Amino acid sequence: MSLLKRTIDSYMKKVSGIEEHCDRCLRTERWGGNVVLMVVDAAFTSIGLNYFTAVVPKVEEFDKKFVEDGKIKNLKDLAEADINELRKVWRNKRSWMVAKDVASYLSMMGDDKSALRTWARNSSLEKWREDPIGKIRGVGMITFQYLRMMGGVDTVMPDKIVKRVINEILERVGSKPVSNDIEFVKKAEKIALTCGYRPIELCWMTWLVQPEGKIMRMERYSNILSKI
Repeated sequence: MSLLKRTIDSYMKKVSGIEEHCDRCLRTERWGGNVVLMVVDAAFTSIGLNYFTAVVPKVEEFDKKFVEDGKIKNLKDLAEADINELRKVWRNKRSWMVAKDVASYLSMMGDDKSALRTWARNSSLEKWREDPIGKIRGVGMITFQYLRMMGGVDTVMPDKIVKRVINEILERVGSKPVSNDIEFVKKAEKIALTCGYRPIELCWMTWLVQPEGKIMRMERYSNILSKI
């Protein structure tokens, strides 16, 4: 067994059960299968706040105020929603412009779930800047990759936590860290497959092994992981 696989295995053992969460993501079933909530989640996540303490509670608040009462039933409704009303839940205007523009594009492609999955299936990492969603102002490669993952593409987001953990592993086994985002995604995908894991599992692992206080996120947020 290679040093790289032994090292990856040691991390993956800490997040037993991660496959279930990754399966749900790849089936486009996060947030109860509601694509509106997935798009809002991605838009909120794009500004870099703590996912579990900042993003998740606000997506839940949006769900209660706009989705559960039927004001926003689908992506078309989100695209047409009053931004001033939306900002009562989440102040950041850029986030809402991202959510509304993504929703507007996808809503033209059929029902919500099929639209996200069709787009993701036809999207390309290398050509992300030329993609209709990649061109949306405020959508960087991290958000682009996040949406692809929720649309069923088994890949990795090159966010700061994922890059830090994977690059630390590379350095531990005597390899050079990778800074370029596209090259990093390709490298992380290759590492995962070489070591017997799916790329998405490697990605989720890096988030869930992070400590918050004295408890690992996988344990601290176990009560909400089944929802998100």
